[in-house]
Amino acid sequence: MKRNKRWVIIAAVVLGVYIFFNMFTFQVSMTEHAIVTRFGEIHKIVVSDANLIDDPGNSRFKDLTIVEGNGLFFKVPFLDKVDYYNSRLITYDVDAREVTTKDKKKVILDNYAQWKIINPALFRVTMRTEASAYVRLEDIIYSHLNQQIGKINAEVLISDKDYVQDMLSEIVSQSNIDVKDYGIEIIDVRIKCTDLPQENNANIFNRMRTERERMAMQYRSEGQEEAQKIRSQADREATIIEAQAYAESERIRGEGEAEALKIYAQSYGQDPEFYEFFRSLQTYRTTLKDNTTLVIDADSEFAKYLFGSR
Repeated sequence: MKRNKRWVIIAAVVLGVYIFFNMFTFQVSMTEHAIVTRFGEIHKIVVSDANLIDDPGNSRFKDLTIVEGNGLFFKVPFLDKVDYYNSRLITYDVDAREVTTKDKKKVILDNYAQWKIINPALFRVTMRTEASAYVRLEDIIYSHLNQQIGKINAEVLISDKDYVQDMLSEIVSQSNIDVKDYGIEIIDVRIKCTDLPQENNANIFNRMRTERERMAMQYRSEGQEEAQKIRSQADREATIIEAQAYAESERIRGEGEAEALKIYAQSYGQDPEFYEFFRSLQTYRTTLKDNTTLVIDADSEFAKYLFGSR
């Protein structure tokens, strides 16, 4: 019985210490800012870097204490209330929307921004919640983004990465001037992708098809022209080769006939009668075919070797 009573006392003491500890202390992690309010007024803020607070003595905050760091801190029980805010980078990804470039081209732009809370006191009295900050950031960043894009052509926005990067850096600087009184800082603005409106796809496709058809006609015309040149050149060369071959064949034929006449002449000189007989046989072979009928005189020179006449 005494043993159980002792454990009850120990548990009561531990619970009391825990309650006492929570009443008089609060913890701030490395990823948080903390605001301590007393009677509804901001009494103290705990931040990761006090140097980021440009105007700690703002007239809206009386007797404000700025504490740098994180860990365990004391508070007055029942009088102090602690609220926590994110001290890390916050990414705000907006919906894709339509912008108009200098050359009146409509472009669908998808971008996002990274920002953080640097002065939780200012943030609390101006924005209060991250959702409210999102709305305000969207208005400010989109305004500057739309203004800058209206100064350039769509081709630059899509293809010139260096110019776009400089433009986004300028947007960050201008936007930070606008959000200075909200206790936040914009770290970066990026464009994820750029696209054309859906209704432009048909026009773009038609232009691309027309351009490809024009190029195809040009290539076909150039090909036909080149083919005609090759064909004409081949015909010209064929004509020249045929003419040369004909001339060569005529030359050879002439030389052969001359040589034949020379041989005939030599043969005739050696034995005129045999030469005459041989020539007659050649004439018979050429003239007399199957079923050939000749009507000639018996004493004709043509028939003297056929009939044995002299």
